[in-house]
Amino acid sequence: MLFRNIPGLSETKKLLIDAVKNNHTPHAQLFVGAEGALNLPLALAYATYLHCQQRGEVDACGTCSACSKNLKFIHPDTHFVFPLSNAKGDKDEERFKAEIMKSWRSFLLEQPFGGLNDWTTFYGGEDKQALISREESREIIKTLSLKPFESAYKVMIIWQPELMHPSAANGILKILEEPAAHTYFILITNAADKLLPTIISRTQIITVPLLSDHEVEDQLIMQGVEQSKARKIAHLAEGNVNMALKSIESQEDDNATLFIEWMRACFKKSYATLVSQSERYHALDKLSQKNLMAYSMNVLRETLLTLSGADAINRLQGEELKFVQGFSKVMNVEKIDKSFGLMSEASYHLERNGSAKMIFLDLSLKLSKIINP
Repeated sequence: MLFRNIPGLSETKKLLIDAVKNNHTPHAQLFVGAEGALNLPLALAYATYLHCQQRGEVDACGTCSACSKNLKFIHPDTHFVFPLSNAKGDKDEERFKAEIMKSWRSFLLEQPFGGLNDWTTFYGGEDKQALISREESREIIKTLSLKPFESAYKVMIIWQPELMHPSAANGILKILEEPAAHTYFILITNAADKLLPTIISRTQIITVPLLSDHEVEDQLIMQGVEQSKARKIAHLAEGNVNMALKSIESQEDDNATLFIEWMRACFKKSYATLVSQSERYHALDKLSQKNLMAYSMNVLRETLLTLSGADAINRLQGEELKFVQGFSKVMNVEKIDKSFGLMSEASYHLERNGSAKMIFLDLSLKLSKIINP
């Protein structure tokens, strides 16, 4: 991964590059970003820049032997720790490690902006909790006790450290605070609040923001998406490039129409319609189900803006804006807060493979009581 392959984040990229140029690279950094932020790609590009033999002013060269290996994720001085479960139940630990590392490299090549759910689905572990085991701390210490093979640096990338077993997290504290010379830790998290305070205190925090709608839109247009469609997808994705790219290939459904019909049925307490809608929702693919829920929560936020008189920053247009203006007349802050919480909870259960039909119907009945008590 190269910095130029990552959209946006120009200030964050400059901060990292300047630190390397000025020999002020911290020995341990924590890349913090919300789900969908590009902190993993950024860490990979950063590692490539550290190892590059012909660094440019704004990026690694991409052609030297170190870059060639980093772009395939096979550089011997870049090491990875990531959550997983032994989905295949392989009793041969060494064979399992070799196979999972091949899967990890393939995942990074095929889904460079992928998240944890994408990773567990990729290697077939979606039905089991992915964790970083307690043995990993010993592996980290063992790996970093060796001298670099080719580079002047050793880089240890730990993805999702919040999923580390407590013993593993405590086991790396000493080496995290006092690593060997020219050894750099890059921890990448989407939930810094779940990390041990002792880990956070030993790292320099690099905040990785979500992209703007415009940056996501430009990335989609580069993928060949028509501009009007790219704008709609970017608005729904809310800075999450991974979600936006998935939406290109997902079943294209009219979320605005579905949402308006849904809310009207909830308001009228038309239970027969709600049952029919739950069956229709169940028939959608998983990504379309997730997109509708994300769209619905987004409209609730826009409704809150309308209630607050902040129409100047409302991003909806046309029929959607007209609906929100009418919807705000039957909603208030308390109703929006409760509805948003229920939709967020429903999204959580959908992610964990709950029955879409039951989740949607249960949500609809609860929303009916809130919207029209």
